[in-house]
This record gives sequence, C-alpha cells and structure tokens, in this order.
Amino acid sequence: MAGTAEQLSGAGWRVGQGFDAHRFAVGSTGPLRLALLEWPGEPALEGHSDGDVVAHALVDALASAAALGDIGELFGVDRPEHQGQSSARFLAETIAKVRRAGFAVENAAVQLIGNHPRLAGRRWEAAHGIGQILGAPVSLSATTTDRMGFTGRGEGLAALAVCLLRPAAPATPATPAVTSNVSA
Repeated sequence: MAGTAEQLSGAGWRVGQGFDAHRFAVGSTGPLRLALLEWPGEPALEGHSDGDVVAHALVDALASAAALGDIGELFGVDRPEHQGQSSARFLAETIAKVRRAGFAVENAAVQLIGNHPRLAGRRWEAAHGIGQILGAPVSLSATTTDRMGFTGRGEGLAALAVCLLRPAAPATPATPAVTSNVSA
C-alpha cells in the first residue's frame, strides 16, 4: 500500500533493494534491451515487457523503498497493456509514484550479472540515460558468476539494484499577491 512520507514508518531516508532475472529467448537474434539501451547482435531476453533486467531490478528497488509494492504489483504480467512495453516507461511511472509518495531519489546502483554483453563500453551512456529518468546519479557495474548457474552458462541475465530515497521537500503553494483596497 502506498503512503505519504509522513504515513510511512521511519519516514526519513529509505533504502530499497531489487532483483530481476530473465532467460535469453531461444533462437533470438535480438534486439537485446538492457539498461534502457539496445544492444545489436545480442539475443533478446524473454519477458512480458522488454525484459530489461537492469531497469526491472531498479523498479523493484524504487518501489520497495517507497513502500509501493513491487514490479509485479505495479506492472504485472496479468495486465495486457504492459505486453512489450519499454522499461523506460516503467521507470518513469515508478518515479512519478515515488514522488507522489513524498520521496526523491538520492542515488541508485545496479549490478548486472552475466557473461555478455560487456557493459564497460556503454556504462556511462546507460547510467546517464537512467539517471535522466530518476533525476539522480546512477552507478552501474557488472560481474559474472564464474560459469556457475544460469547466468554462468550463458542462459540469461540477472541484476541487483539498490536505491536511496530522501523525503522530498514539500511543494510550497504560490503566495497570492496581497492587494490593499485602502486608499491613501
């Protein structure tokens, strides 16, 4: 259940954590959508939306920190309007909900887990694009599992995300101009 910053227990700074994993689509030649970027020559990930594990883990972290539930609750597979949707849209809608709940993003970090693609060459581009939506700095890193598990066998990708939210400054209503009807 969503609430305002005042309604949430410990309504100060909040930390959220998220995780997502998707397998590569069998026989896919792409395009892979990852960290809001298209990766030519890489196989696509299966998913109800675009399968972007980086963005999906971040949506979960943001939703968790603001007590909004999780990605399944916000954009579940039972909702056909989200079929094939861009994860950029999911992030933008989640940020709007986070702001309505009385928070702003201070920063976020996401770690991609998998053998490919290599994140290093596009790290800044991806972090910048995600940061534009969040309105905050984003740190991206990547690792492998040394050939262990489904990511190590090259069957898919996973991502872990964490974010820090701070109470947003309350919007200050415009002060109406004061006029005087008293003549001198």
